[in-house]
Amino acid sequence: MSTGLAEIDQLPTKRCQPQCPSVAHTTIDGMSELIDKTPTAICFGERAAADPLYPAYHDTEWGRPTSSESVLFEHVCLEMFQVGLSWRTILYKRDAFREAFAGFEPEAVAGFTSEDAARLVTNEAIIRNRAKIDACINAARIVRDMHDDGETLAALLGRFRPSDHARPEPGGVPATTAEATALAKEMHRRGFRFIGPVNTYATMQACGLVNDHVIGCPIGDEIG
Repeated sequence: MSTGLAEIDQLPTKRCQPQCPSVAHTTIDGMSELIDKTPTAICFGERAAADPLYPAYHDTEWGRPTSSESVLFEHVCLEMFQVGLSWRTILYKRDAFREAFAGFEPEAVAGFTSEDAARLVTNEAIIRNRAKIDACINAARIVRDMHDDGETLAALLGRFRPSDHARPEPGGVPATTAEATALAKEMHRRGFRFIGPVNTYATMQACGLVNDHVIGCPIGDEIG
């Protein structure tokens, strides 16, 4: 969604950034040489490829198109919670977030009360930031109202899908785009909070509105 590369703990987003290959062999002088990149290493870097959760996320989720309202809403909310934190932190807490936020079904979350928000602040398994919790509940109410008006979150996001998007070269993944900036402005206009051009583009990447698996990643070839 650029990856932090010094340490896996500092990966701030889900950007597709090639780094080091992921399989090592020992050279004649005893030095380690890395060869044969895996798909995750091609896009997210070697450290991400060695992480228990990143390969499955990269190979089976990231960049695959979806029209599921709950999946899209989940991505929007998790990007809100990710602001100022690493994506790795969010990924490791995702199951707890899903349990805490009713599977990210917008209508269910829209019904959360101030008492529910106060309860969530005490849930040590998630990010206990009251402003972000309130922003997620607020977002659910916006999406619920959209549904009541016959509009979907998928349709809103799809309006900003670029008409012509080329997969990036290694090292060339943008932090954001004009389309993501326009989408962030529209979401702000509708009342969404903790939304900006960078994390909005991260949502677009994750949900397959763009295919930012870099050139050379076979998962990107598969998605097309």
